Amino acid sequence: MASEPHPAATVDHDDAATGPVAPGGRRGRGTGKKAGAASRGRRLFQHDRALGVRWVVGADEAGRGCLAGPLVAGAVLFDLERIGPREVRALGALDDSKAHTAEERERLFAVVLRLAERVGSVSRCVEGLDGRGLHVTNLEALSTAARRVARPGALCLTDGFRVPDTGFDQRHVVGGDAKSAAIAAASIVAKVTRDRFMHRAAERLPAWGFDQHMGYGTTAHQDAIRVHGLSELHRRSFRAVAYEGWL
Repeated sequence: MASEPHPAATVDHDDAATGPVAPGGRRGRGTGKKAGAASRGRRLFQHDRALGVRWVVGADEAGRGCLAGPLVAGAVLFDLERIGPREVRALGALDDSKAHTAEERERLFAVVLRLAERVGSVSRCVEGLDGRGLHVTNLEALSTAARRVARPGALCLTDGFRVPDTGFDQRHVVGGDAKSAAIAAASIVAKVTRDRFMHRAAERLPAWGFDQHMGYGTTAHQDAIRVHGLSELHRRSFRAVAYEGWL
């Protein structure tokens, strides 16, 4: 079995772990590249404050639609009583991870680690995805990630899907990574964690160029599959055209 990505804090292979992160500290700098970044961050935190609770968990995934590599669910716990104007400014550019460049995600990742109370991730390997099915595995990973960072009194928010019981109050938010600060932060954690793994995988399996497409079904990736076949990281349960002749 291929090794799994490391989480924001610590991780077991094909499992999750969480670690407390002290809030406060030096304020992060904005990217200066996108107009309205500060107002976007305020809007996301306003959504979470309107829920009427102190502790908010967000959970989101990365890699659900990939042909290769693990699925990673990230989770973040914010204590909204410790998120003031300075912290909101530091996370002013917070948004769905897909709206950022890799460099912007790395910067936000560091800020999330500093300001969140708890950060964690769950990775699910290719064998598990093929054996249990993508959708079931995705829901389980989101629920597990949220549960691992939650604390008594927390409200767990997941992006898009109703997930198995976390043991805490919970709700799903359609388009949550563009509405909720906690979910948007979790999307950053999931994406950065998974991308780092795929970069390491590219060093070990250079023929498929995983550091360029992160396992998504780009033209270059499918061309590489036609030439080199399937690696240990490819999901056999998927039925991509490029798989023809290799399964």
